[in-house]
Amino acid sequence: MASLKVLKTTSNHIQKDVEIPAKRSKISENEILFNMIVEVPRWTNAKMEIATKEPLNPIKQDVKKGKLRYVANIFPHKGYIWNYGAFPQTWEDPSCKDDHTGCCGDNDPIDVCEIGSQIRHTGEVVQVKVLGLLGLIDEGETDWKIIAISANDPDSQKIHDIEDVRKFKPGYLEATVDWFKLYKVPDGKPENQFAFNGTFKDKAFAFEIIKSTHEHWKALVHKKANGGAIKCTNLLVDTSPYCCNENDIQAIVQSAPPAVEEHSVSKEADQWHFLGRG
Repeated sequence: MASLKVLKTTSNHIQKDVEIPAKRSKISENEILFNMIVEVPRWTNAKMEIATKEPLNPIKQDVKKGKLRYVANIFPHKGYIWNYGAFPQTWEDPSCKDDHTGCCGDNDPIDVCEIGSQIRHTGEVVQVKVLGLLGLIDEGETDWKIIAISANDPDSQKIHDIEDVRKFKPGYLEATVDWFKLYKVPDGKPENQFAFNGTFKDKAFAFEIIKSTHEHWKALVHKKANGGAIKCTNLLVDTSPYCCNENDIQAIVQSAPPAVEEHSVSKEADQWHFLGRG
């Protein structure tokens, strides 16, 4: 079978291309791992996300119409049903129409649903194994959802691809489709749509999507793509025109407003919503 190029990570960044078989790889010390940045811990409601339009892209709670955003509790789920986050050094280009979905990207890093047993923390970096992906069409934009599991999770020794999720975590993938389909309905929006009729694609397909979004990111940080208001200031990509020195980085950090106490979840966000599953 032909080989598939994917991106291998170190403890900090996606670094270089490596070759692995296109079919499912066996668990070994050479397992391909990626670094996930956790935005939202499982079972929480606050819509935390990487603020790409602010210097150094901090993780902040999203605000809409002057109000902090929360996802609704859609029975039987409480908040997000996985540890939710993103892969750094990826970008879903809003000017590039995806061949599979026919829709352009959502202008964000690629999203990750980590299905391990441990509840993670906002800002935590978790090394994960990619298992597959779901193709969400969110308000007309391509919004890939990578399904992954922490490399240190006890179940990672037996879960290697999307079909293993069905076997060892029955109902989880169906709940994932249900969640993404309905999570905006309590806000008065229509149900979301999916590529491939809501079926999950395998690990090899997910690697291809990760690689393509990494290529879009490289174009972004080298001014070969128009990122609009996205801030690409960085310390480590020395070939990027946005690269700066440590003093510049420290100045940005020190100029940030002081942290505020965590807001309590609004009563509205604690409500249950019972929605039909059509």
